[in-house]
Parts: sequence; C-alpha cells; structure tokens
Amino acid sequence: MTLSNSSICGICQLKINIMASINIILKSKANINGEHSLIMRVIKDRKIKVITLGMKTVKDEWDEKNTKFKRSHKNYIQRNRVLLKLQEKALKIIDEFTMNEEDYTLDMFEAKFRGKEISKLNVSEFWLDKITDLEKAGRIGNAKAYKDTYRSFFKFIKNHKIGFRQIDASLLSKYETYLRSTGNNDGGIGVKMRELRALFNDAIKKGITKQEYYPFRYYKISKLKSSESKQALLRDEMNSFKGLDLEKHPTLINAYYYFLFSYYARGMNFHDMMLLKWENIIGGRIQYSRSKTKKKFNISISEPMQEILNYYKEAHPSSSYIFPILLSDDLTPKQIANRKHKVLSRYNKKLKEIATIQNINKTLTSYVARHSFATNLKFLDVSTDKISQLMGHSNIEVTKAYLKEFGDYELDEEVKKLLEEPKLKYA
Repeated sequence: MTLSNSSICGICQLKINIMASINIILKSKANINGEHSLIMRVIKDRKIKVITLGMKTVKDEWDEKNTKFKRSHKNYIQRNRVLLKLQEKALKIIDEFTMNEEDYTLDMFEAKFRGKEISKLNVSEFWLDKITDLEKAGRIGNAKAYKDTYRSFFKFIKNHKIGFRQIDASLLSKYETYLRSTGNNDGGIGVKMRELRALFNDAIKKGITKQEYYPFRYYKISKLKSSESKQALLRDEMNSFKGLDLEKHPTLINAYYYFLFSYYARGMNFHDMMLLKWENIIGGRIQYSRSKTKKKFNISISEPMQEILNYYKEAHPSSSYIFPILLSDDLTPKQIANRKHKVLSRYNKKLKEIATIQNINKTLTSYVARHSFATNLKFLDVSTDKISQLMGHSNIEVTKAYLKEFGDYELDEEVKKLLEEPKLKYA
C-alpha cells in the first residue's frame, strides 16, 4: 500500500496489508505539567507494541482526528514534519518486511524502527534479558536454570560478545566435551543443551536471529540419555514405607505424610502441594491447576488422603495453605523459591532416613512418589493411556518414559512362571 506525503498526515490510522496498523496517539496519563507523551501504537496479529516517540503536548494542542499538532502549538510545523517522517519510516520498515516475504514480529519492527541491527545483538545480552524477564514474572526456578547454564557456557566460551550465528553444531559438540571433562553426565549435559535450545527458539521467535542459523538441526539432544534410572516403590515397598512407626520417629512426620499424599493424589508434585490451599477442596474433591503444565485436576479425596488432611487441619488451623511449607500469603516469588528449596532439601533428606529405617534399598526423593503411582497402576493392568490421563501428561510418550523400566520387571515375572512349570512338561 503506497501513500503520498499529503495523505499520510491526515490519516488517523494506517493499515498495511490488513495485517498491521499504525496509530499515533497521546498517552492517557499526563505528567505533572499536564503534558501527554506521544506514542506510536502498532497492532499486528492482535498483538500490540507501544513505542514512545519522545514528544509531549497538552491535549488542547493535539488534533486527535487528524493525528497532528494544532496551529496553537508554537512549533506545530516542525513537529508535524517530524511526525510525518516517523510515519513514513514505519511504513517503509513494514514494506521491506512485506517485500522480503518475512513474517516479522513486533519486536523485530521496534528494533528496526529504533535503528538497531537485529543480527548484532549478542547472546549474552539476550540471555541476561531472558533471565530478568523470568525473574519479573516470578518464574524463579526457570531463571535459576538459565543462570546456571549461562555461567557454565561462558566459562567455556570466554567470549561475552559471541553472536547467535557463531554458535553452530561444532561449537555445541566442543561444549559437550567440556562439560564431560568437568564431570557432567548425559543427563546434566542434556539439561544445559535444552536450556540453550530454548534460548535459541526464543531468539528466533523475537527476530534476534534467523532459523537458518539454528544449530539444533544438526546437533541432536536426543542422543543424551540420562543414565539415572527412575526409582519407584512397588506395592510391598510401599507397605514397608507405610509401616513407619511415627511415635518413634516424630521428626519424620512431614516427610512421611508429604510422600503418601503425593502418591495417593495421582503423583502430585511437591511444587503443587506447596501451593495447595484449603480453598482448593470443594465437595470432597481437590481442584487445582498444575503449575508446570496449567492442566486442571479434579481429584477425589480418598480415605488415606483425608486422614492426612485432618492431621494438618488440626496442626495448623489458621493457615490458608494445607501443608506447612509456605508460612505466609504475602511472600515474593523469590521468597517462595527460597522456601521451596529449603523445605524440599530437608524433605528429601528425611525420606532417605525413612528408607534406611524401613530397609528400603532405593534412593527416595519426592519424585519417587509420582513414579511409584504410575508404576503400581501399570502392575494393576491399568492401561498406559489411562495412566497418562490420570497424571496429566501432554501425550502418552511421556507416560511411557515413566514406565520404561516396567518391562524389566514384567520379564522377570515371566521367567518365574517358566521356573514354576513342572519339569516333566519339558522332558
């Protein structure tokens, strides 16, 4: 769409290929002098980007209908010329994206409008911005993971000016070798590589780099398999766990109840248990959204779960939270993350004490409860697709990963059946 200079100034909103619109307006909130900032509002695919233009005026000197300064403004001629140039600049940028058949983002538009060379933004700056955004959003755990990988990567590369184009499959392979030399196994390397891949995908999405420089088409993370097998307590081991004498071991009560509640609540993870409030109990059911996937759960409260709930209701009657993990309703995201880390560490330590006392020869952690739930359902011949639905997995392949060791147990049982057959049958 081509507009002459004379037509641009008199148009309130410029529409480009019906896909984007540019509108120059006054910011609604005035400063102490009664002046409003001029902003450019760009709308594309129902998303909005607001760009401050560095000019201010009072409402009486602004022609909202024609998007220009009124004659009453002392510098109206110069200011309107500036506005015209800014509008032309915005149109030219969008025209360039259109001619190049580039599906641009609003971040890409803003970068070009402000005169930034997108391709020159380096990895370190983008990475640190990502960490800051995660912290502002209260996603402290994710921010910490990005921080850890950031430190590791730049300890290896020793170049904080490196750009996304310079990170190729060869460099990733060298980083993998470095990680192995510092004691990382496949599982730990895989975690860091997935963080890097997520960073790359975000950079592509925001127009910081291009798909053609994406190194994970050639460097495959799937080859990095965790050597750590998933632990699960089978039914006889669960019975041993439940047999703990709490009167003899009162310091283990919380760890004991947390583990059992997680097990009976479809393998509810520790983070969701931490956030669970009494208001989540409605009509004999627990209703909540899983923090990780946002999937909604509606769980019937079984008798063992109710006994645990009764204990905590009596022990902490004034708390809005079910479990004594978060002790206040007004904690900041960072305080919540710190509290979670502290309590979870203590919880996992207590679980190992229980395992020793009850002669359970497995490494117990909070996550074992979730895996035990899935594994024992499978032993009861519950179909994998139903287990997947019960656990809220995004697809059945995730559930299969939980149950990958089940085949070994199943084969052992088949061998036992063979040994129990009368020997004469095979004579």
